[in-house]
Amino acid sequence: MAKTKELSKDTRNKIVDLHQAGKTESAIDLTRGVKMITRTVSKNPRTTRGDLVNDLQRAGTKVTKPTISNTLRRQGLKSCSARCVPLLKPVHVQARLKFARVHLDDPEEDWENVIWSDETKIELFGKNSTRRVWRTKNAELHPKNTIPTVKHGGGNIMLWGCFSAKGPGRLIRVKERMNGAMYHEILSENLLPSARALKMKRGWVFQHDNDPKQTARATKDWLRKKHFKVLEWPSQAPDLNPIENLWRELKVRVAQRQPQNITALEEICMEEWAKIPATVCENLVKTYRKHLTCVIANKGYITKY
Repeated sequence: MAKTKELSKDTRNKIVDLHQAGKTESAIDLTRGVKMITRTVSKNPRTTRGDLVNDLQRAGTKVTKPTISNTLRRQGLKSCSARCVPLLKPVHVQARLKFARVHLDDPEEDWENVIWSDETKIELFGKNSTRRVWRTKNAELHPKNTIPTVKHGGGNIMLWGCFSAKGPGRLIRVKERMNGAMYHEILSENLLPSARALKMKRGWVFQHDNDPKQTARATKDWLRKKHFKVLEWPSQAPDLNPIENLWRELKVRVAQRQPQNITALEEICMEEWAKIPATVCENLVKTYRKHLTCVIANKGYITKY
């Protein structure tokens, strides 16, 4: 007969206390199961309450789903929607770590001289489907608690925008599927005007990611002819770009105004982008070194800005 694992001293003491307090056998059984429950969801946060009920039942303890919820809540765990994050391969993790370490000690003035850019999709109606996980506070971006996604995978509009520590730059709607030629045109018409409007210092640096349209030969040639400095950027690193925080700010502002059609959605996006205070942009840049520290502490995985 296989040996059963001996109860810990703390668990034994709790059971004795429960007996002395006149608690029911089911309450005492649950105490035995608390460790198993927390160990299970720690190993696999996607475990459902039904799974836990069945596991406990097989172990001889009968509990309800609400009891499971209350037990996990007392352990500091709650059911939350799993965050969607880019799928990271080991090469991506290492590149992200390298970037963070190389730039960790860069002076704040260097980051103030960067124009950050990106595209985003803003939906008119509805929410993407979600999955729930059990997690502790501030652990929403741990790989076990997220849903990997591949980039670009109700109505919606695509936007391209940029900003610096001095405030938001231009924001435009991308009405067709963006390719290298279109991206080149967007930069030609909007990057320099943004730099002038933001009064960037000489030698300012442009940031964009490694999407194929952004690494196309025409784009590289144009940037080279204009003598623009381009920040070397690791793949799969949206959280390293502080513009992601501006996109969140924009989406919250737009959702509050509840646009009813695509035309209104575009108009409201432009209005709310222009209203974002320069101080918000400045603070994002001021905290960039702290964020790089978090990326290193998180061993290169996605982290909260």
